[in-house]
Amino acid sequence: MAVDWRLLYYETPEGECPLRKFINSRKIREQAKILGLISFLQQKGPTLPRPYADLLEDGIHELRIRLSGDQGRVLYFFCYRRFIVLTHAFVKTSAKVPWAEIKKAKKYQAAFLSRFGESELEAIYDNI
Repeated sequence: MAVDWRLLYYETPEGECPLRKFINSRKIREQAKILGLISFLQQKGPTLPRPYADLLEDGIHELRIRLSGDQGRVLYFFCYRRFIVLTHAFVKTSAKVPWAEIKKAKKYQAAFLSRFGESELEAIYDNI
């Protein structure tokens, strides 16, 4: 049975959404490409293969996007059996994903999980 993956964009307690900020900073064509790959991730979940996605460490994953010659990355994690939480995005300028970006995703993950339980997320998602 296929899982109905529920997609959420991480927001800080102040209501700021790092991923939306990144997407809005890109050209329209790149925005469409990012949103298309995010939709593909929602359809496939953890079965989305390389070169589209990869596991970095400790449950933090990357969605790999080529943006007009740049290597864009959207970091995310899975939680509560059917949620995908997209934390933030950046343009990769080194061979490996910088540790600072992974650390930021882990920080966002811990903050998110401390604020929301599974039943709360189900209720919020059903009201979107």
